[in-house]
Amino acid sequence: MRIAYLTGQYPRATDTFIQREVAALRNSGVHVQTFSIRKPPMNENVGPEQQTERDRTTYILPPAFLGLILTGARLKFGSPLRYLRAFRLAMRTRHAGLKGLSYALFYFMEAGILADRMRRDKLTHLHNHFGDSSCTVAMLAAELGGFTFSFSLHGPGIFFEPHHWRLDEKLRRALFVSNISNFCRSQAMIFCPPERWDRLHIIHCGVDPKLFNPVTHSGQGTRLLTVGRLASVKGMPVLLDAVKSLLPNHPNLTLTVVGDGPERQDFERRAAQLGLNNNVHFVGYQSQSQVRERLSETDLFVLPSFAEGVPVVLMEAMAAGVPAVTTRIAGIPELVEDGQSGRLVPPGNAEALTHAIDDLLNHPDTRNAFGQAGRRKVEAEFNIAKESAWLRQVMTSALDGHIEPVRPDETSAQDTQPTAEPLDRAAS
Repeated sequence: MRIAYLTGQYPRATDTFIQREVAALRNSGVHVQTFSIRKPPMNENVGPEQQTERDRTTYILPPAFLGLILTGARLKFGSPLRYLRAFRLAMRTRHAGLKGLSYALFYFMEAGILADRMRRDKLTHLHNHFGDSSCTVAMLAAELGGFTFSFSLHGPGIFFEPHHWRLDEKLRRALFVSNISNFCRSQAMIFCPPERWDRLHIIHCGVDPKLFNPVTHSGQGTRLLTVGRLASVKGMPVLLDAVKSLLPNHPNLTLTVVGDGPERQDFERRAAQLGLNNNVHFVGYQSQSQVRERLSETDLFVLPSFAEGVPVVLMEAMAAGVPAVTTRIAGIPELVEDGQSGRLVPPGNAEALTHAIDDLLNHPDTRNAFGQAGRRKVEAEFNIAKESAWLRQVMTSALDGHIEPVRPDETSAQDTQPTAEPLDRAAS
């Protein structure tokens, strides 16, 4: 296959799961050409993996003026009816008001550049990650170029504004949709007609467990780690309050915070106000190898988020044999099993978070048991090699006109082969 991958900004420090997926598909023989609407800022370029992908990615913005004119002319006069249908689609799915009109015109322009480049490079299918603006561009590009598109649906952001981003239209038109969890798929089903639910597959994000050396736990734990975007939605204020509450019983406790974001300075000030300057260390973005090293030196991974999909950092912690304390929301319970591979607490509950952390820090045998169970879970269900192979199988079958089951491990053996039911290339 010769396919294109699209995101709004690629590669970022926080989308390592996309980079792993692309690499795994390439290793399996698929030609994957990566496109991005715009180039991410340089502070996202935190390791050799990002630099390599940055060098081989085609960026749509900013466009060359003459090239933009010629591209529009080729598309318009090459297939006038297709051009008109795509423009009508852009107008029909645009946001309200003058601002919505201007954005729709920008998306249409970006889609034209992408469609023209895909035609010239003989790319036959477009896959997009996330369901918002880049997916709008993918949908329009598919209509302009006469090829199929699919997308990976993550959440939770897209489910906050599904009507704004016309998720219904994207679900109706996509050749198939890759949902990262059962929870995510259930939310997509709300906006998708029942006759197309069989196009909503579950394909997990994943990690390579072989890259992680399992931690062996002993003694009382003193080292906490969290990794993610520094925003309140990740529950950082709750975590800081929990650390403060833990200090009387754990005076040597340290929390390492990997990541960056719009509220980093606020969190640093909050940590200082709580008297945690010697206990909480903000280290910024780290490369994939640096994160693996941090995991090898920690006792417990903590992620008290209010809204998530299925966090890849939890998979990384579990692959490293580090038990996680996280929240019982969205797709997280499909990864972390409470009392088996980690602890799940109610979101926003600092007391429950404190108790769960305290209990695991005091019991190294439990940490070892949870760590071993977590690694087995990742190896079985969140292994990037297996998940990318499943994605390739779903994509190949869809392009050949067949429908795969929702998830191979949730069907009977006879359903693991492509069905004979024909699949239309894309809804009109």
